[in-house]
Amino acid sequence: MPEGPEIRRAADKLEAAVGGEPLTDVWFAFEELKPFEAMLRGKVIERIETRGKAMLTHFSNGLTLYSHNQLYGVWRVVKAGKEPETKRVLRVKLQTAEKAILLYSASDIEMLEQEQLEKHAFLQRVGPDVLDETLTAEQVKARLLSPRFRRRQFSGLLLDQAFLAGLGNYLRVEILWEAELAPQHRAEDLTAEQVERLASALLDIPRLSYQTRGQGEENKHHGAVFSFRVFHRAGEPCERCGGIIERTNLSSRPFYWCPRCQK
Repeated sequence: MPEGPEIRRAADKLEAAVGGEPLTDVWFAFEELKPFEAMLRGKVIERIETRGKAMLTHFSNGLTLYSHNQLYGVWRVVKAGKEPETKRVLRVKLQTAEKAILLYSASDIEMLEQEQLEKHAFLQRVGPDVLDETLTAEQVKARLLSPRFRRRQFSGLLLDQAFLAGLGNYLRVEILWEAELAPQHRAEDLTAEQVERLASALLDIPRLSYQTRGQGEENKHHGAVFSFRVFHRAGEPCERCGGIIERTNLSSRPFYWCPRCQK
């Protein structure tokens, strides 16, 4: 499943394609959404927001389209009037005079008014978004040490969207490597210095991934762009200490780490 940085980059592409332009055609596959087609034609997509792995498309009439891709959903940008050949099932089409954005295969789609948006069960449940630039390391540190989360092992905590929205498996792996921590640790067991290091990594790694992932071959966490230091690198030497990276399963997901330097 795509993680927060991938969802945010997808939202950027969609917004760049159709944002600010009047919608000439709107189509929904689900019957309960059909009444909104006429209500949205002629309106404008003002912005596309992400909350972790959920996407919120805000329209100029105050309505918001909530969508969550889950495992199989995917958005595509196409020229107006065109639909690519695919075996995927089209769920949503939002079209302007020049381009259209198409959502395939997703099933978690709702149209919400502002009051419904504020009370939405998923959005109420998720924690702060790691890509929210107003979120600080101090706030993350306080969250780590709060009674709700301080006794949770990192192997599960860093996958829990209620802790921080937008984290996922590859980010869990890379964050713990960056912080030099083993997955079985808990915040209450750490020194003040370790908590500081983890709180910074919880923001720095997702934000670097969003900003730069895939932009070059020489990707490094501490360089210009992002690449995996341990994820999918089982059997290779650790760049930090030379130990051998190992693979295991934690919380039903593959986990990669260096037992030598992740104490």
